[in-house]
Formats: sequence, C-alpha cells, structure tokens
Amino acid sequence: MVIVPFTICRPDTQPRRANHAVCRPRPSTPLDAARRTRQTVGVSLPRFLPLPLRTAVVAVAAAIIALPAAAAHAACQVTRYVELPVTMVGRRPIVTVRINGTDARFILDSGAFHSTIAKANALEHGLAVKPIAPRARMRGIGGASSIGVATAREIGIAGQTLNNIEFAVGGSDTGFAGLLGQNILGLADVEYDLPHGIVRIMKSNGCRNTGMAYWAADKPVTILDIAPMAPRQRHTMAAIKINGKKVMATFDTGAAAALLTLDAARRIGVTPDSPGVTPDRFATGLGQGRARTWRAPFDSIDIGGEIIPRPNLQIADLTLPDTDMLIGIDFFLSHRVYVDNQTHRMFITYEGGPVFGFEPKGAVDGSGAAIDLTDRSAEPTDAAGFSRRGAIRAADRKFAAAIADFDKAIALAPGDAQLFYQRAMAHLGNRQPRPGAADLDRAIALAPGDATARLARARLKLAGRDVAGALPDLQAADAALAPSADARLQLAGLFEAADSVEPVLANYTAWLDAHPEDRNRALALNGRCRARALRNRDLDAAMADCNTALRLRPDEPAFRNSRALVHLRRGDLAKALADLDAALAARPGNAWPLYTRSIVHRRLGNTAAADTDRTAALAIDKTITERAQRYKLE
Repeated sequence: MVIVPFTICRPDTQPRRANHAVCRPRPSTPLDAARRTRQTVGVSLPRFLPLPLRTAVVAVAAAIIALPAAAAHAACQVTRYVELPVTMVGRRPIVTVRINGTDARFILDSGAFHSTIAKANALEHGLAVKPIAPRARMRGIGGASSIGVATAREIGIAGQTLNNIEFAVGGSDTGFAGLLGQNILGLADVEYDLPHGIVRIMKSNGCRNTGMAYWAADKPVTILDIAPMAPRQRHTMAAIKINGKKVMATFDTGAAAALLTLDAARRIGVTPDSPGVTPDRFATGLGQGRARTWRAPFDSIDIGGEIIPRPNLQIADLTLPDTDMLIGIDFFLSHRVYVDNQTHRMFITYEGGPVFGFEPKGAVDGSGAAIDLTDRSAEPTDAAGFSRRGAIRAADRKFAAAIADFDKAIALAPGDAQLFYQRAMAHLGNRQPRPGAADLDRAIALAPGDATARLARARLKLAGRDVAGALPDLQAADAALAPSADARLQLAGLFEAADSVEPVLANYTAWLDAHPEDRNRALALNGRCRARALRNRDLDAAMADCNTALRLRPDEPAFRNSRALVHLRRGDLAKALADLDAALAARPGNAWPLYTRSIVHRRLGNTAAADTDRTAALAIDKTITERAQRYKLE
C-alpha cells in the first residue's frame, strides 16, 4: 500500500526495494488466508478475579474473539480480559486508576519495564515507600535513579478492583501519577487501538499460524516478528530498516515522538554534520540528565513493508538499553496494533493520520489502486466516548473536529467539569482565547478545587497582564495541591510571573524537598536562587542553589543570569559582569540581563556601556525600569 508519501505492500506481496513503491508476489504462508478473511468479534462483559500483579494481570471470564482462518487453524481463540479507556492529554495517553479510593492518572507507557510512580506521587496517594536493595537503580533517558517499591492496598481499573498491587518507585515526575508499564501490558497479548481511545488486554491460544488483526477486513496488514519477553527484557521490540540498514526499534507509547540514538544514526551514515541536520532541543526522561538532540532527514524507514520516504527524525546523543530507536505515540495514534506476546508477532494496520511528521493525503496499493481508509467504527454514544475521540483529534492538532466532539460530550454530560476543561484547551490550541476562557470559567465553577484548571486560567490571565485576576486562582491552586505535588513547580513559576515572591520560595522549596532526583531539579534550584536574589536575602543559600543548578546544566544562560544577580547583590561586580557577558553571548536580545548589565557597568563607572545596554533593554521591554526599581536594584 502506498500512503502518500509512503508504501505498505499488501499481505500477498513484498517490496522489491526499500525505496520502491512496486510490490512483487511472495510465497504463500498459512497466515495469508487469515489476512484475507473478514473477521467478526463476539462480545461479553469481563469479570475480574483479583490476583497478585507480579504473577498475572488478572484472571477473568471474558469476551471471546473469533478469528476465522483456514480450517487447520480454527481452534485459535482470543480472550479479551479488559478494555482500558485511554484519553490523550497533549501527546500523552492517559489511563485513570483509583488508588486507595482516589483517582490517579497514569501514562500508558509500553516502554516502561514496570508500572512506576514517582516518590512524591506515592506519598501524595498515601503509599508507603520501601527500599528494594541498596544498589538497585532505575535507568532510562537522563540517567538513573534510586528505586523503591510501594504497595497499593486497592487499585480500581476499568471499573474493577485489584488488591495489593506493587509499583516501582523512583525517577522524575511525569506530571501524572506514574507509568502503567509492561508488568501489566506485557503479561498477555495487548491491542493498542489508540485511534479509538482503547487498549485491550488479551490472551490468545492456538493462534500460531493465524492473523490476529481481526478488525482489518480488506486493509493490508503489516506483520513484524518481535523479541520474546524475558525477566530482563520487558519491551515490545522489532527489527526495522532505516536507509536500508537494520536497527532495533522499541515501540513506546510513552515517547512523544520517534527518537534514534546517535550511534545508530552514525551506523546508517548520518551525523550532526550531515547535510540538512539541525540542532534540536534536549531529550529528558527518568534521571536528572538530558541528552543533546538534532533533527535529521533520512531516505526511508521500512517497518515490515510500510516504507516511509524522507522522514525527518530526532537523533539523540544517548544510549538506550538493547535498542537503537523509540517509535512513539504518533505511530500508535495512526495505527492499530496487536502485540501477540504468545507467539512473538505484531500485527499493524494504518488507520490514517500523521506519522513521522507526514500527513498522508491518500492511499493506494502497489498497483496504484485506491485503498479505502474510511473509519467505519461506530460513532461514540456517550460523553466519555466523545471526550476520548476529541482528545485524540486535539493531539493531532485537529482542533475544530476536537471542539465538535467536546460539544457533543458536554451536551450529554453538562455537569462534567473535565469536559469544559478539555474544550477550553482545544479552543486555546485553536487560538480562540475568549471561548477558551469562558470554558475555564465554567470548569472552575463546577469544580472550584481543580488546581489544573486554576493554573490554566491563571496562565491565561498573566498572558493578558491581569496579575490581580490571576492571583486568586494561584492562591486557590496553592491551597488545593498536596505538598509533594509536581504541579508546585509550575505554580512557583506562575507566582514568579505575578511578582509574588514569598509563595515562589515556598513552592520551589516544597517541590525540591519532594523531588530529590527529578530531572527538573536544576530549574527549581535556579528559580529559588533567583527569588532569593530578587528579595536580597539568604544570598549564601541563593548562591549555593545557582551553583548546583549550573553544575547540572552548565550551558544554560538563564542560570548565569540568576547567579549574576546574586553577585550584584553581594557587590561582586566583576563576577556579575562575567556571568552576564556569558549569558548574553549565548542568548542575545534578552531584556533583563541587558538591563542588569547596564546597572553593573554603571557601578563600575563604564557609563557609555551602561547607556548602550539600558537603551537596548528598554527597546525590548519598556516596563523593565519599573521592575528593577520594585526590587531596589537602582
């Protein structure tokens, strides 16, 4: 199949060359009859029997899915254990779980070896954290962190209850309760139907020679062999080709986009100095470190016959355990995937939508015949269904369609504050601030203690320079958030934007106390350093914070700006000037360090340089003099 601009061959063909749209016949296999057969699904309601999660996901009497195939394989049966509703929040697939009676939202992360929760979130949900072993470590992008274990007395998932469920504890906060990982997703088969907001945990029996893409009808099906899972290998991994070279890829719903290691890119022949490669942002993950990244053009990606020409991928200077590449959420949002962990295969159909940076406009097979990719799934019938579909459309930046879905959801459930919040975010994404603000007002009226909505409205008001209007929302969020909440980092930054220094210090300190190994510690340390410097107090502690932040991220100009302010307060003018010169060399045109440097120059007697910097700063921000005077810098 060619999905402009890439190729997927039909099940009875294979590509002649990796960059060629023409397919040729391949030898028939027992799977072919199953691929060509329209399949049906039988439905019944699942029932959970609680079992320890370390030995099984669940034991159920569940739906039986019939997969008609050749007569020799008629014994194949698939048991549907449970359906997990998934709601996209930005580029994150979120599953709601109840921990000891309180809702907690987890990222559905097929790249996580085990379900995890950050220590601060474990404490927030009342879980006791115990050490595993003195030298035990969790590893991922950004380095490593200590690991503990917490046991939830009661877990509610998909309307069912499980008892005494263990989570690994450690790593950086994700903004959500944690990660729902392969100790759940990998103990049976799993179907990722994220284009429709559902993940299904399945169990297959007698299906070794049967196609498992029961939904495919006449759509082409891509089949990949995957690496068997083992105690130390709990990922969905398969060999693919980039520019005709084999690489090992991990299919990772927790990755916001595809990412290739720099070592693998070099083996393919692409380096940071190659034509068309440009610097990108940093990649972060579990630990406190971060990895330099670039955007790089490639000739093609071949995923089991699905051939995408000229993809633009992120490459990162890091090492991934046992793999060369992460294939992220954009792939799962545009494909339906059945992972057969029983026989180590993966079945994939393209469902439409952007992938690897492309938005295909149509689909034809290798002979040029059109392939119908119309979504024939049933229209949602309840508010939750419209909410999930709207969230998927918003993740693809199809905001008008998302808003239409949220309209329908709200009509069905007008008292649900979360629906108004979702529609508000879609309006804001669609550059419609007035209806977005109105929806935030309605969400907060329905749920006054919702800190997330309060923070969103405060951010919107601060963008409109309405500090007085933002402060009540910030104060309400401050009262609603748990002391260890990850959102306190965001709250501290918003209080700073509102020039409310005391809550800035309190929130940065609360966050730092609860997040000893988080990747954002450098940001929080810098924020606390800056807040103390602005207030001209605890300058030794401020200097310690700034120095630690710069040890973690020595190339960050904003951290030098903060340290320069501490030097200025202490009268170390030469050191202040050195930091400001370095910061402005890395990031010129920033009003605050220009104005601060003008003050330093004036105190050093460099009048001409002071006047030049002051003029440049005021040309960028005419209000900066008022701010400097408020903090008694001049």
